[in-house]
Amino acid sequence: MKRIIHTFLLFQYISLTIFLIFPFIKVQASYSSEGLNQAGLSGIVTDAKSGLPLHGASVQIPDLKLVIVTDSAGNFHFKNLPSGNFLIEIKYEGYKTITRNISLKTGSNTENFKLEESATEISEVVVTGTSKATQIKRNPVPIVSVSHDYLTTNLNTNAIDAIAKIPGVRAVTTGPNVSKPFIRGLGYNRILSLYDGIRQEGQQWGDEHGIEVDQYGIDRVEVIKGPASLSYGSDALAGVVNLIPTAMAPEGKMKGDILLDYQSNNKMIGGSAMLAASKNGFEWLGRISHKQAVDYQNKVDGRVFGTAFNETDANASFGLHKKWGYSHVDFVMYDDLQEIPDGSRDSATWKFTRQITDIDTARQIVSDHDLNSYAIEKLHQHVQHYRFYNSNNFILNNGGRILLNLGFQRSLRREFSHPDEPSIPGLYLELNSFTYDLKYTFPDIKEWNVTAGINGMYQNNVVTNGTEFVIPSFHQFDVGPFITAKKTFAKLDVAGGIRYDLRSFNNDQLYTATNPQNGLDMPVYGSDTIGANKIFSNYEKTFSGMSGSLGATYNFTEKIAVKANISRGFRAPNIAEISANGVHPGTNIYQIGNPDFKSEFSLQEDIGFVYSSKLAVIELNLFNNFISNYIYNQKLIGVNGKDSVIVPGNQTFQFQASRANLYGGELSVDLHPVKSLHFENAISLVDALNKGKTKETLVPDSEKYLPFIPPLHGTSELRFDFDCSSLQIKHGFIKVQMEYYSNQNRVFSAYGTETRTPGYTLFNAGMGGNYVNKQNKTIFSIYLMANNIFNVAYSDHLSRLKYFYGNYQNPSPNDNPREHGIYNMGRNIALKIDFPLNWDLKKT
Repeated sequence: MKRIIHTFLLFQYISLTIFLIFPFIKVQASYSSEGLNQAGLSGIVTDAKSGLPLHGASVQIPDLKLVIVTDSAGNFHFKNLPSGNFLIEIKYEGYKTITRNISLKTGSNTENFKLEESATEISEVVVTGTSKATQIKRNPVPIVSVSHDYLTTNLNTNAIDAIAKIPGVRAVTTGPNVSKPFIRGLGYNRILSLYDGIRQEGQQWGDEHGIEVDQYGIDRVEVIKGPASLSYGSDALAGVVNLIPTAMAPEGKMKGDILLDYQSNNKMIGGSAMLAASKNGFEWLGRISHKQAVDYQNKVDGRVFGTAFNETDANASFGLHKKWGYSHVDFVMYDDLQEIPDGSRDSATWKFTRQITDIDTARQIVSDHDLNSYAIEKLHQHVQHYRFYNSNNFILNNGGRILLNLGFQRSLRREFSHPDEPSIPGLYLELNSFTYDLKYTFPDIKEWNVTAGINGMYQNNVVTNGTEFVIPSFHQFDVGPFITAKKTFAKLDVAGGIRYDLRSFNNDQLYTATNPQNGLDMPVYGSDTIGANKIFSNYEKTFSGMSGSLGATYNFTEKIAVKANISRGFRAPNIAEISANGVHPGTNIYQIGNPDFKSEFSLQEDIGFVYSSKLAVIELNLFNNFISNYIYNQKLIGVNGKDSVIVPGNQTFQFQASRANLYGGELSVDLHPVKSLHFENAISLVDALNKGKTKETLVPDSEKYLPFIPPLHGTSELRFDFDCSSLQIKHGFIKVQMEYYSNQNRVFSAYGTETRTPGYTLFNAGMGGNYVNKQNKTIFSIYLMANNIFNVAYSDHLSRLKYFYGNYQNPSPNDNPREHGIYNMGRNIALKIDFPLNWDLKKT
């Protein structure tokens, strides 16, 4: 522990030194040339048709994390900018976004922009997986940007649930507050989650371990659908989800908001308050959020015991912008009390029951009062996640850039599973992660953009402070050098790169014995290991692999573009896949790993087509992905042909490896016959085949398909946008939405690992808008939304609760038709009110 504390303090010292001292040194070193590389940028934003100025248009330079809004005359002005080439983005609601590459020269620069009215938008700029901000339509890698408006105007229960309707994206869930992203049929440690570009580390291997992020603090999301190992190394084999928090205030402004949120199904009460300001290049932001809920309900199960939660979040950010670039320091806290469902029920009444003793020979029926209570049960998870990171972008005099990101995260996960000793955690995981990411972007030469870098992390995980041990304590170090290049040839953009990764991994042996004071397991060392149970052995291994990507985009016209990309991904096995050996509380599973696993490698081909006009946006993306050494979880059967039971009340699973082939695609058709009417449709499909360990392996029909693959999924939404001056409403909308999920019959049925899931159709609706004063300033925004309007009882194929059958002594299904598992959430109606705050700061 002392080593961890000392390392953390050293990290803080380095980060604060970079934030506070390096900029000063940089400015002093350039003092003699103060006027030589300092630039300014001014201009006016107008309506292309009328020529009238657009007040409140957003002018952004993403690579510098700078934004400013136009005044009443449409004017904007940046000062103290570094000279060089930058992408600038102009946004105004109801108009087509303009993106333009500009070359800032020393002194004053002028750029004017004329925006055209448009109901469609495909010119989004993304920053994920690239060294410089890039337009999606010029990026060959399949990527989607989810806007703040989308997150706000769709009902969701957590940050990952908010993107689960995006074509090609789904989520594995354990109730309404625990979700893990799946992209094109792949998830867990194959999907890398980022927070503001910094990798999220919090025991991602666990089935019921969600993403520790404040949903109210997310401004937008960028999703890479395919291997991103080139930029991020292992764990990005199948894609990346970058959760981008609320942006700082524009220069010279103070902004804030107070958000109130209520959801009817589980009586969820939520709220968030944020305040931010920026002046003379110094900026800050603070937010605090809270939400709590009782058990969710559906029309068959009633309220589902063990799904209540109580979550509190906070973050603070500080930044400094000068002509040398920027430096940011961020602190983030996540604290969640999350109940643990096990699905057990009383055989006579079919009501949910709770465990009341460790020996668990009899259970207590849960009362209606307790099902409707916000109080958290004795058996629950307490998940805490603390994040401190420093991000920097230094612009050099030669036009090059140095990007340096350093991060420290501390993840504490305690799962309280002992009714007789409620204060003693069963599973207690302490993960400390130090991440680093260093890139150098060379000066552009004949429009070649070349970046070389190195990134990785060091991790230390301690598991010995609990009484249940599903994984061992371990140490891990990752390092990966890489180089990327991008070149524009008029309408053609070509991009690619190569990377080599090393992961050094070792876990500690562990002996356990019975604690004489409470009868629970405890770690023992030295001479006490004689006669003790050896749970884990010492294990050391280094995993390595090469990854890369090559792709191109060709824009035939402003309306039509095609993309193609081929990429190789790399992933080292995670700790559970290698070393697991024990019951994982909250999963009803005894998990067994395999120390002989090799690294996974994927080869994915992507091709895409985009058509965009004022009346329609049509996008088609197809992919084919082959993975060697694909690791999946398989249920074990005993010699009697029934479930293998090592610990009563838990199914036994062991990880297996095979070759896998996943293929499919997404099609979206958005029609806009008039500006105010939107008819948006999307469908996505992924098929996943188990190809066997070798080419000669004969795969039986029951093992033909990979487990946990989402079914064909489609959405259709009809939305009408309006303004109503008599009611003082601007940017109002009314919408209805249909979600369709087909039967999933292509399952890994061998050994009862997975069961088929019937299809279903859900209908959702929503309305909302901004209430403004006579000066058109928003006083508050209000949204009324409903999901599953007709209260359909359904099981999502990726819901873990589908396999919680009700008998705590025999967790497998039997002939009782009532033992169906637990259905997903029923009808849910949400009311959300947001009070924005904006002030102009006095100029100095």
